[in-house]
Amino acid sequence: MASISKRPDGRWRARYRDAQKKEHARHFRRKIDAERWLGEVTTAVNTGMYVDPSRSRATVGSVAEAWRETPSWAASTRARNVSILDAHVLPRWGNVKLADVQHEDVQAWINALHQAGMAGGTVRKTHGALNGVLKLAVKGKRLAVNPAAEVELPRQDMKRRRYLTGVQLEALAEAAGDRAAIVHVLAYCGLRFGELAALRAGMVDQGRRRLRIEESVTEVNGALVWSEPKDHQRRTVPWPAFLDDEIRAALEGKGADDPVFPSSGGGVLRVRNMRRDWFDAAVKAAKVGPLTPHELRHTAASLAVSAGASVLALQRMLGHDKPSTTLDVYSDLFDEDLDEVANRLADSRKKSLADYLRTNEESAQAARGKNAS
Repeated sequence: MASISKRPDGRWRARYRDAQKKEHARHFRRKIDAERWLGEVTTAVNTGMYVDPSRSRATVGSVAEAWRETPSWAASTRARNVSILDAHVLPRWGNVKLADVQHEDVQAWINALHQAGMAGGTVRKTHGALNGVLKLAVKGKRLAVNPAAEVELPRQDMKRRRYLTGVQLEALAEAAGDRAAIVHVLAYCGLRFGELAALRAGMVDQGRRRLRIEESVTEVNGALVWSEPKDHQRRTVPWPAFLDDEIRAALEGKGADDPVFPSSGGGVLRVRNMRRDWFDAAVKAAKVGPLTPHELRHTAASLAVSAGASVLALQRMLGHDKPSTTLDVYSDLFDEDLDEVANRLADSRKKSLADYLRTNEESAQAARGKNAS
């Protein structure tokens, strides 16, 4: 029920009851303003956009506490998002009421971050955190719309992807010494580092030359966190025959639950320790730097495409959720496909032109014969 009435002091009182029968009222100097406000509220209720004003008085920080517990996040994702919240979002927005967050203020904040020197990719991640919090507020009927939506964001500077050649890869493997198998598996099988570290002897099928990728392990704030592979893409990955001896040697004397590629102390391999102990030194000795272990996955993609792998085969090998993801990430590797298309179009045009000229000549000959008769 909604109504407008005039008070003894001359102001107009507009009131309504929400779905929970709770009454809300506001006072206006002019009747037309009271009617406009009540009309807007009525429309919001009828379209499902209504938000109880008292729920919008909650702060961004209070909703952020719920957002940081999002259950679907991987441990590394949670650590990154919580870090962004604490470092950038909450200092600016934590004590601000949801109702007071305005689109133009969010835009000004984003602009200021970028102008202060924050990289485009970091600005996007920072905006993503605030946007996630406010989306949760919309879902919880604390906001009608998300004021962080449709904010103009700076471009993300794309880091040039590094692909080693086969010669460079062999130089790195030689410099790695007795760790060459790790270099070869990363570069020829395309495993993520966490998948390599989580690989157990029981997941290796030597008869079929297959690695079963069933879990991943990541170091988060010094602790090891085990999970399914990224995007939940459990898969089997083949290895080339030249790796047989290295794989066999890595499995020697190990039980099914033992890591195939352990740390120097026999535990789970950690990327920071690996880089400190031998990887960075091998990169320097092979003169292929700067390079990280993860970039060997890019090399695997490059070598596979050079060997004729299709987008679908590469997607399955790398464990992407769909082929379009593979194309988005590695579209540059398929440039030669475009060259082949161009070459085939040129051949097709050459054939069509020859047919066209032959047809014209035959028509001209027929016309000359007709005229002669």
